[in-house]
Amino acid sequence: MTAVEARGTQPATAEGLRATLHRLSAAQKGAKGAPAYSRFVNRKLGRVLAAVAFHARLTPNAVTGISAAFTFTGIALVALVPPSWTLGAAVTACLAVGYAFDAADGQLARLRGGGSPAGEWLDHMVDAFKIASLHLAVLIGWYRFETVDRGPWLLVPLGFAVVAVVHFFATLLNEALRAQYGARTRAERTGERPSVARSLLVAPTDYGVLCLVFVLLGAPPAFLVGYGVLFVATGAYLALALVKWFTEMGRLTP
Repeated sequence: MTAVEARGTQPATAEGLRATLHRLSAAQKGAKGAPAYSRFVNRKLGRVLAAVAFHARLTPNAVTGISAAFTFTGIALVALVPPSWTLGAAVTACLAVGYAFDAADGQLARLRGGGSPAGEWLDHMVDAFKIASLHLAVLIGWYRFETVDRGPWLLVPLGFAVVAVVHFFATLLNEALRAQYGARTRAERTGERPSVARSLLVAPTDYGVLCLVFVLLGAPPAFLVGYGVLFVATGAYLALALVKWFTEMGRLTP
């Protein structure tokens, strides 16, 4: 067992919660390019939840399960319950808490000495389901409760689902190819100080910001505008990023 593993697997009672938080903070992965909400809010919330889970002796997979329970409860509410301010608050809370626990499982794994391939697979599978199903839930809700006319607006969540899934897949594929051909992955760029300006610029593409937009479900026109703006911004970002990523992949040497 390595020294890191020895520290990560020590009994939770051997240190206080504050010491665990400090240890987690010192071991954070690089945040280069992370959007503002994920970087400044969700990562810190995840750190606190990871420390609490560590002292509660939860496993990373259990934390992933908690994340999934909150997230898919919020998604089901979007599809099954008529729009209202109460619904918006409940959906936003479920999605935001689920996202915070999503940030916690990997940090908890590092506290315990490192994750497992099965745990990483489970985390990514939950992410894939939520990214696709959230936008389909919006489509179902709009159709069932006639939030919008049955016309072009119904194409927006379909388009958003395509953009979100492609973005998620491309991010994973980029990392896999970089690792395969010896290029630095995002996880290895720990020495680079991320740009605050860039984090703010790409904030509209942040899943955390998308979670917050659902608070507007009580005012359907406002939600349509907010959701539509995020769709356009994310689609534009993806279009530009795909060109950049294709160029980068072309420079990788087999």
